[in-house]
Amino acid sequence: MTWLYAPGDRPEVVRKALTSGADVVIVDLEDAVASERKAYALHATAGLLARPRPGPPVHVRINALDGPLAADEVRALAGLPGLAGLRLPKVDGPEDVLRVARWAREARGEGAGAQADALTGAGAGSPGVGSGVGVPPLYALLESALGIENAFAIATAHPSVRGIALGEADLRAVLGVTGEAGLAWPRSRTVVAARAAGLAPPPQSVYPDVADIAGLARSCAEGRALGFCGRTAVHPSQLAIIERAYLPTRQETEAAEEVVKAAASRAGALALPDGRFVDAAVVAGARRTLALARRRG
Repeated sequence: MTWLYAPGDRPEVVRKALTSGADVVIVDLEDAVASERKAYALHATAGLLARPRPGPPVHVRINALDGPLAADEVRALAGLPGLAGLRLPKVDGPEDVLRVARWAREARGEGAGAQADALTGAGAGSPGVGSGVGVPPLYALLESALGIENAFAIATAHPSVRGIALGEADLRAVLGVTGEAGLAWPRSRTVVAARAAGLAPPPQSVYPDVADIAGLARSCAEGRALGFCGRTAVHPSQLAIIERAYLPTRQETEAAEEVVKAAASRAGALALPDGRFVDAAVVAGARRTLALARRRG
């Protein structure tokens, strides 16, 4: 439900993120790291992931796939036991995903115990393109008009794709969007493509104004109504607001419990005393609501 970014060249910030309560920590090698510190960020991140560790899963956002750094980053990180996922920026089409999968298999070809600073590898004997073996979970970020157009193809490009999400800052610039209305279709397109591909509902893109807590809450409510589930954050102070916005209310939980109880007592479609119609789809939604409600403890 909550994904927290932390800059890869600041290990002390990453350590704080790991104890922040976020469900997933995303170590960023891309936008948050200056060009002269990219090599250090990769070295520090490889050290962090060199062995399994307790705490939330750690994902890594690598640099642009068409740039000079991404291939080496994937080859250095893909075989490390502490890596839970790679986040791929600016994915335009399925070929971008397949390229990353090939790099990852090359890294696995060296063995999972490869040195953290090993930046090249041979893919001899590795599985074919269609196999998820040897490839960590991949999360594609859609940040261009072409990426939005290819959303479903990207979501189904490889067995290791576990999710897609929007990168709205770049997308705004590409589209020339100045308000929220211009992002309504890309947002819905991303949700529909993810669900059509059998993936989890995508998280919302970051809300960049850390001081605007009320705005964050409103934005999360709008995202939840569109079908998103959870959100990426750039500061720990945003996590509680995101979780509160996406957890079911007491009234929603009680309504879901009533639906599930009624469905258990009688097969097929039925109407509740208050007039609500209940069928299989409604019951499935109620069960999802109760699963989220359990996070409240």
